[in-house]
Amino acid sequence: MGQISDFLDREFRHFNAAALVDAARAYQAHLSAGGKMLLALGGAMSTAELGLSLAEMIRQDKVHAISCTGANLEEDLFNLVAHDSYVRVPHYRELSAADEEDLYRRHLNRVTDTCIPEEEAMRRIEAVVLEEWIHADQKGIRLFPHEFLWNVLRSGRLQSSFQIDPKNSWLLAAMEKDLLLIVPGWEDSTLGNMYAGHCLKGKIRDPRTVRSGIEYMMQLADFYQHTSPRHSLGFFQIGGGIAGDFPICVVPMLHQDMQVENVPYWGYFCQISDSTTSYGSYSGAAPNEKITWGKLDSSTPKFVIESDATIVAPLLFAYVLGR
Repeated sequence: MGQISDFLDREFRHFNAAALVDAARAYQAHLSAGGKMLLALGGAMSTAELGLSLAEMIRQDKVHAISCTGANLEEDLFNLVAHDSYVRVPHYRELSAADEEDLYRRHLNRVTDTCIPEEEAMRRIEAVVLEEWIHADQKGIRLFPHEFLWNVLRSGRLQSSFQIDPKNSWLLAAMEKDLLLIVPGWEDSTLGNMYAGHCLKGKIRDPRTVRSGIEYMMQLADFYQHTSPRHSLGFFQIGGGIAGDFPICVVPMLHQDMQVENVPYWGYFCQISDSTTSYGSYSGAAPNEKITWGKLDSSTPKFVIESDATIVAPLLFAYVLGR
């Protein structure tokens, strides 16, 4: 174990700190027993530069599948090519409406304390991925959202524009490992909006050129059925929303809707969340609620760390990596 792990073992003894260490130890035990791990990535974790630790988790086979929002998918790529043009606003709590309008006029899209530059990030990526969309549309080829981005990265067209060390891009690491990547609700993203616009303008004739979330679920179901008999699949969730709710439902879908027998439950569950546990919120649903939906078993190791994922996730990943 490394210095960070030793520090956590020594200092993190109670409450959410203890839950972090317990979850990290159980994560290690799950992998040591031959298990695999799916990471559900909600929130704005790519803009928070989680790739600094997540990319290494992928390279060292600590993460074997990812379900992420369309925003997290594209924002890792935005950061890769436009990092130097991002603007940090540490005093964001003091901004007036006029200050926000000034950021808008400067084409700076704020995510809490960080502004993504529209021209350098979003429009630069739109230009290259649009070529991929149009080419596929003309050839009658249909690909998933992440496959179009992987094609752009593999082509090398952006390599001269990289502004961070590529080892810190989780999307690049996932591509190099050919990781199972699921992007439910991709339409709710900047590139998704751009794609819809190009379909409306007629540049893309068939909106089905980008494959759908239903097809993502079918791919995930195939992965789960082939993997879970040999390797217990764990579920590590950062934040809430569709990135988590979509993939965890593959188990009850196979069992209840497909009538597949002996479908293993998820073998580990952990969620980092700051959502209040009440009022029907999925993000705030306690793990035991998932038992009633056929997602988890009563014996599944379950952990909830009620804290800020930008603080917790890098620490937990460092523990799992033995740093």
